[in-house]
Amino acid sequence: MAMLDILGNLVGIFDLTWGNVVMIAVGSIFILLGIKYRMEPLLLVPIGFSAIIVNLPLSGITDAPHGFLYLVYKYLISTEIVPLLIFLGIGAMTDFEPLLADPKTFLLGAAAQVGIYCALLFALIFGFNLPEAAAIGIIGGADGPTTIYTATKLAPEILGAVAVAAYSYMSLVPIIQPPVIRALTTKKERSVRMEPLRKVSKRTKILFPIITTIVVGLLVPTALPLIGMLMFGNLLRECGVTERLSKTAQNELINIATIFLGLGVGYMMTAEMFVRLETLEIMFLGVVAFATATAGGVLLGKLFYVLSRGKINPMIGAAGVSAVPMSARVVQKMGAREDPENFLLMHAMGPNVAGVIGSAIAAGVFIAYLL
Repeated sequence: MAMLDILGNLVGIFDLTWGNVVMIAVGSIFILLGIKYRMEPLLLVPIGFSAIIVNLPLSGITDAPHGFLYLVYKYLISTEIVPLLIFLGIGAMTDFEPLLADPKTFLLGAAAQVGIYCALLFALIFGFNLPEAAAIGIIGGADGPTTIYTATKLAPEILGAVAVAAYSYMSLVPIIQPPVIRALTTKKERSVRMEPLRKVSKRTKILFPIITTIVVGLLVPTALPLIGMLMFGNLLRECGVTERLSKTAQNELINIATIFLGLGVGYMMTAEMFVRLETLEIMFLGVVAFATATAGGVLLGKLFYVLSRGKINPMIGAAGVSAVPMSARVVQKMGAREDPENFLLMHAMGPNVAGVIGSAIAAGVFIAYLL
């Protein structure tokens, strides 16, 4: 009997619950989606593997104070360090020229943020409290680091479900967006060709991140950590004298941060925290967020189409869902399907990168009022 007791304390299979089995299966599905179908593999593979690890009993890897995944979550995720480092890398990889060449597309990016507020409203109807609803609403911004940053501050208890919903639906943008776009536009509208964008001077590209940081810092200080890192990364890219730093931010830094982000999110995917009804509700609200965000951008795009007398393709508004650059590619593919010689990608990138800024500002507003 003593030997059996010792064996029971050493072998995890005796402590495995049905919830653990479910989450191990979920983690395996994430790995499958990442490897076989290439759906956000840089995140779904680490998240999926981490979800498997945390649901294997008796390892101690999630235990305070020295468990590895516990340390990753406590010191890198809950302190918001990793999401901010990823935003720095995103800024270094982002070209804001399409937005600067056609500033009115910033409004299309802003219109797509309606998905945030629709999801927030539905979350309140579902019974979530206001901070939780705000964290769920940010899923509509289609920006993973912003979603994690906001959920960590406002509702850490649902961080795992919110992060999984955000990144899962980002990978499903090519499936979610086209039906919404087709439902709201005509073939004639989808076939509109737009004039080539003007060139933007190097001085403008350098001044943009500096001015944006100052303006946002003065108007929405709580959004400054996200916007500041985004714009600092972009300044490294555009200034022309920090190429080594820019390349590091675009490659080594963001890759390391992404690994820790995936492991940290997976840490939250224990059976106790994930296998419950509100997880399914959050996943449903994620679909609502993405669909309404797409609709908001397209509807303002239709208004631009009318005001410009048919010179603006309303589909580019859908790219305001800031899943960079996937939503812009969706617009390009749909435009090319109607007219193979139509090239909309650069026009769609304007609202696309504007959406990144818009979702970060929305997150800052929520944090300012609710924290």
